[in-house]
Amino acid sequence: MTDQTDLIIQAQQGDDTAFTILVEKYQGPVYNLCYRMLGEDQAAEDAAQETFLKVYQNLSRYDRERSFATWLLSIGAHYCIDRLRQGRFYSYSLDNECRADLPDPSAIDPERETTNRQQQEHLQNCLNYLDPINRAAVILCYWQDCSEKEIANTLHLTVSAVKSRLHRSRRQLANIWNEEPAHWRRERKPGASPVF
Repeated sequence: MTDQTDLIIQAQQGDDTAFTILVEKYQGPVYNLCYRMLGEDQAAEDAAQETFLKVYQNLSRYDRERSFATWLLSIGAHYCIDRLRQGRFYSYSLDNECRADLPDPSAIDPERETTNRQQQEHLQNCLNYLDPINRAAVILCYWQDCSEKEIANTLHLTVSAVKSRLHRSRRQLANIWNEEPAHWRRERKPGASPVF
């Protein structure tokens, strides 16, 4: 048995300390998923909190034969998809970036940092155009490093449906990205393209 399995068993038996350790371990990935899905810092924080509340309420139903991370991210992704479908997010604030993308205060090239921030904002804006399920698939694949099978389990799709959605989403993102502001095209080397 792994340490994580022990923590899960203890949390299922009502040990709040074990659950707190699990929350601390997964709060970064859950927040990042919610941020990329919803595009707003406050909305992502609220969604992450709701995700952990749902996990806590349903922990007794968790099947230890499944990946805990996949189960947890599935709850977060579906919560965000529901929020998007309910139309609660009509506009997206791009003022706040993912905490992991904050510029290094000791950076010696503020112009490059500004360009990187603008590109991150543009990428977030591009993600906002995707259907919520496609957006979740892209985020799980490229930000959470989930396999196609894990994505399929998380989003309740077949593996072939995940492959198809990822393929269509990459094409859609590339088309949207190509509508980028002219000053980004001048600053990038010729032939260079963003990596999704």
